[in-house]
Amino acid sequence: VEMGRSCIKIPLRRYNEVMKVINSSNEHVISIGASFNTEADSHLVCVQSKDGIYHTQANSATGHPRKVTGASFVVFNGALKTSSGFLAKSSIVEDGLMVQITPETMESLRQALRDKKDFKITCGKMDAGDTKEYVDICWVENDEEKTNKGILSPVDGKSMEGAQSEKVLQGGDFETEGKIMKCTEVYYFQKDHELSSPVPHQFAKEIAIACNTALCPHLKTLKNSGMNKIGLRVSIDSDKVEYLAGSGGQLLPQNYLNELDSALIPVIHGGMSDPTSLPLEMELIFFLIEHLF
Repeated sequence: VEMGRSCIKIPLRRYNEVMKVINSSNEHVISIGASFNTEADSHLVCVQSKDGIYHTQANSATGHPRKVTGASFVVFNGALKTSSGFLAKSSIVEDGLMVQITPETMESLRQALRDKKDFKITCGKMDAGDTKEYVDICWVENDEEKTNKGILSPVDGKSMEGAQSEKVLQGGDFETEGKIMKCTEVYYFQKDHELSSPVPHQFAKEIAIACNTALCPHLKTLKNSGMNKIGLRVSIDSDKVEYLAGSGGQLLPQNYLNELDSALIPVIHGGMSDPTSLPLEMELIFFLIEHLF
């Protein structure tokens, strides 16, 4: 968000996710979450006061003038009536941006998103002359080098910067003695080629289930040993299959690896059945949590 202009940058590699939003939302509203903007010198935050009222603040980087402000989400509301006298309205809501547009503009926006085309929304009163504000929706090239900056692998401390990642919604819990193991995220490493399309979600899910099954009987011992975050890196090529499992930058003890062998190797070999997806390297992140009551 800048003075007189707001820009929503959508990476081309997120096209499928945008289409999921478009296809699952109702005709009047499109709501999109945003990543933290490292280029902004300030960021919108929503603060709740003691009396329960929410208000918006902009937290600024120390020593920087506030020129570009990052937002956490954008909502396009297509219920603005032409009789309102406005072309469109743009406003700050909590820590995000609300853009009110007419149904006609909403239809054009949806089509532009489907076609991967940039789209400009002019905000302000119809008779306001040149005093307009603009909301620009821009498709940008895959900006991989800035993704997951500062994230390190629990397996061996390898940097995750540049790796494509996605959150994992685990279907069921793997629980032993009040300790629960959950796969929360998977990282995909590209080796001199674009990641296969579609992304191997199902294969990653099968590996997560196999790992959970193998380690579930040992959750109490793992947690007592301080291994609350575990990484499982799987590498597959036409002539090679291997995996590494670790926590805190150290490989898991051999007794855990023996059990992982039995559970993982059949699943990994099954993943080699599709040679078009090879080579493939990915890392799954697991957290060990427990019931407090």
